[in-house]
Amino acid sequence: MRFPGTGVGGGSYYGPMTSPEMPETLDTLRRVFGYDTFRDGQREIIEHVVAGGDALVLMPTGGGKSLCYQIPALVRKGTGIVISPLIALMQDQVDALRALGVQAGFLNSTQDLDERRVVEAQFVQGELDLLYLAPERLKLASTVELLDRADVSLFAIDEAHCVSQWGHDFRPDYLMLSGLHERWPDIPRIALTATATESTRGEIASRLKLDQARHFVASFDRPNIQYRIEPKTDAKRQLLRLLQSEHKGDAGIVYCLSRNSVEKHAAFLTENGIEAIPYHAGLDAETRATNQARFLREDGLVIVATIAFGMGIDKPDVRFVAHLDLPKSVEGYYQETGRAGRDGLPSTAWLAYGLQDVVNLRKMIDGGEGDADHRRRQSAHLDSMLALCEAVECRRARLLAYFGQPAEPCGNCDTCLTPPETWDATVPAQKVLSTVVRLDRERRQKFGAGHIVDILLGKKNAKVIQFDHDSLKVFGIGAELRDVEWRAVIRQLLAQGLVAVESNHGTLVLTDTSGEVLRGRRTVMMRREPERPAAKTVKTAKAAKSAKAPAELPAEAMPIFERLRAWRAATAKEQGVPAYVIFHDATLREIATALPATLDELSRVNGVGENKLAKYGDQVLQTLADSAPGSAPDPDPGSGSGSGSG
Repeated sequence: MRFPGTGVGGGSYYGPMTSPEMPETLDTLRRVFGYDTFRDGQREIIEHVVAGGDALVLMPTGGGKSLCYQIPALVRKGTGIVISPLIALMQDQVDALRALGVQAGFLNSTQDLDERRVVEAQFVQGELDLLYLAPERLKLASTVELLDRADVSLFAIDEAHCVSQWGHDFRPDYLMLSGLHERWPDIPRIALTATATESTRGEIASRLKLDQARHFVASFDRPNIQYRIEPKTDAKRQLLRLLQSEHKGDAGIVYCLSRNSVEKHAAFLTENGIEAIPYHAGLDAETRATNQARFLREDGLVIVATIAFGMGIDKPDVRFVAHLDLPKSVEGYYQETGRAGRDGLPSTAWLAYGLQDVVNLRKMIDGGEGDADHRRRQSAHLDSMLALCEAVECRRARLLAYFGQPAEPCGNCDTCLTPPETWDATVPAQKVLSTVVRLDRERRQKFGAGHIVDILLGKKNAKVIQFDHDSLKVFGIGAELRDVEWRAVIRQLLAQGLVAVESNHGTLVLTDTSGEVLRGRRTVMMRREPERPAAKTVKTAKAAKSAKAPAELPAEAMPIFERLRAWRAATAKEQGVPAYVIFHDATLREIATALPATLDELSRVNGVGENKLAKYGDQVLQTLADSAPGSAPDPDPGSGSGSGSG
């Protein structure tokens, strides 16, 4: 069975739209993409929109959302209008469509007047299958008048979560998109996003006036991604160890909370032999654009970024996403980790978090903008994220449950591969809370977690002596645990809401439930971190446990695969496009394994549609012939291997 690849989709008319055996939409999928079967949910969405229905689509990153509007745009009369906030990526999206034979264009502020006039003329003359617009362009009367001058097949509102006013990707211009239906009531609309809880879905539907739209919610499971969360001890060294032992030479994204942290970690990785580039809002626009383009086009590059980076990134071969700071919500975490493994191949979502992360985020929420209700929602989001971090059961099952999807243990996350122990931490919890109480009631003082730990361990440092805290009854009562273990206790007390952080100074204070623990009316169970196996053991377990992960490429196919990648890299460089626009890694892997000898055999490979077969078929077959036994050896088979997988 052949399934459609991820990322950009679409197609053009190549003669009759249907064959006797195949309906119109499936025939378009086969001829343009080279796939015979839709993924779960795609066909139903596509046929609903083709019939003129409105739709709100939730589908994970890499799930094939773009097909859900691109195929209807090709089947219906007129041009599909795609509203996207991703101006910096429109050129790449259009290039990928054109590689498939789709007539696509865009209008945005990066173009000069002559370029815009050419695209506008193509649209009016009916020469475009798809036209990409930034939402702010719809504020211009000239754009509205332009859309009235030609046939529009549908409106696709991509990244629809940007309409959610308290989301970090909020775009005010998205609010005006509710007027599309009033201006063009007979044109179907499809809004798409990768992550949204039921409440966020309701907000999207309300703000975009999609109340009557049919909702389609795909599975949120990404079985090829291995979720791993570990306590933060030395984040830089932990990250370096991960990349050197498991992801050497792989493309990946490292997320940090601050611009300063981005710069420091990018420099640290580069100093240690891993090519890394920074991305954050403090960089000038040209540097940001250059670094983003390098990440998309170069092989094995690591980008260290704030959450300002990543939305709409269509790079299939991102092998890992690492978080060095705690995400603010499960939705944000899921969306960011979903940028790994869009090609369906094994990938890692790794997070290191510590006590200070929790303290900092609590302070940010309490001191942030918005009313009390908003702060409560933000706190609830953080509580859910902490629950995921401290989970004893399967991470994936916990993650999917957040989105309302039941799941069995996956066998491919850290808690499944190395189950953590739980322990009765009631007495240590009481010691922490007692220390907070004595400081407050006896001395009218409040301190942060580090000082609390110093008191419990009986450390006579300058601060302890200055405040005479070595005379407290609780001084030195915590010798049974190490410093890192006490910090884990406080971290989990914060996660369980048994202690809180005062926003102004970051000091620890009691909560309404602290008394239950102090009086012995509540047992406190905590997670004890197991000894982590070596990276090689984890990877072996991953390969064995993840039944849905693709099989490793046979040894005899690897040289052929690398030769195909070298050809692809050279072709992509010549055309000035990302390598995955030519073919995804998954397609090259199948070619290297199947070894097609004719164009007809090559056409049966996943991802080889009519246009790419005509454009690249002979070159692929020649590359295979050059790789056959007895052919001239490749002088440098490993050079220039391109990025991209699908």
